[in-house]
Amino acid sequence: MDYTKYEKARIIGARALQLAYGAPPLVKVPEGMINPIDLAELEFEKQVIPITILREKK
Repeated sequence: MDYTKYEKARIIGARALQLAYGAPPLVKVPEGMINPIDLAELEFEKQVIPITILREKK
């Protein structure tokens, strides 16, 4: 599924907040990566974030 830039920002932001509050990472964390936004972006690229976007049909 292709996401708009707004959907992508919302997904990454929500996941980064979860990670910042102690949620376990869903990918192997590269050594030295401590920024939750960077980790959320990595999870987004690997398509492992358990967040779904529902769109209304027009």
